[in-house]
Amino acid sequence: MLIVRMIADQSGLETRLEAVMAALDAAGMPVAMAGMLDFCGDVLQLSFPHAELVPVRTILDAHFGACDMLAADHPIEIPRLLISDMDSTMIAQECIDELADYAGIRHEVSAITERAMRGELDFGQALTERVGLLEGLEEDAIAQCLAERIAPVAGARTLVATLKSRGCRAVLVTGGFHHFADAVGEQLGFDRVVGNRLAVAEGRLTGKLVGPISDAATKRATLDEERGQLGEGARVLALGDGANDIPMLQAADYGIAYRAKPKPREAANGRIDSSDISAVLRLFDIPESEWLAR
Repeated sequence: MLIVRMIADQSGLETRLEAVMAALDAAGMPVAMAGMLDFCGDVLQLSFPHAELVPVRTILDAHFGACDMLAADHPIEIPRLLISDMDSTMIAQECIDELADYAGIRHEVSAITERAMRGELDFGQALTERVGLLEGLEEDAIAQCLAERIAPVAGARTLVATLKSRGCRAVLVTGGFHHFADAVGEQLGFDRVVGNRLAVAEGRLTGKLVGPISDAATKRATLDEERGQLGEGARVLALGDGANDIPMLQAADYGIAYRAKPKPREAANGRIDSSDISAVLRLFDIPESEWLAR
């Protein structure tokens, strides 16, 4: 079984749907059922008795464009766990790049960040190198950066609050820093925050981290730990945008790449390309009248 949900432009939908079903049938992946969801009328659901996501997605993209989408090998249901990356997912910024701006080295640091998020560099080594460049920066710059630069992406509060109202636990797990993530997690209503800790001495950053690095393995381990506590059958939603999110995106029942780099976008079974992350709620057929914190 393969179930695909996609937020579809209604213009000429019937004609495009006929064309895509013909293309899928010709490719040996006939659609068993197609229709719009009950509560979110712009979400098209296609059900396949036998099909693989990658070729199905290729055909859908050719006819519908790169629209927001979610696929699963089981009937899609509201998750009981949300586990999300922070930088460029729940917030619109990369905190270390913004912090580096206060040290006058933004260009140097952001170039490393971009390569790491694309999977071109080892995450741990890239993080250690960037943190080292911040040595000597006053700790007060963090609070200033939080106040002046850091803001949630559109729909983040709505997404977390609405899922929590449906009994979903929310965990923020980041390769960034607790100095930022604790504040963001509290602001958005996350139940738990996992991240890295910057070492500080005499009011300045030392250029080192405290404790082990929070990386891709940490994100996957946190997902497994939280899922285990919820019990058998609990569905998990993971959100992320970078290469270090791939293990948790693949481990989740619903791994959604949000405005993501190519590698995580290809690895995930869902994607949000629109700017408002609350589009996730539409893919779970939660009526907008029941969304919270808008």
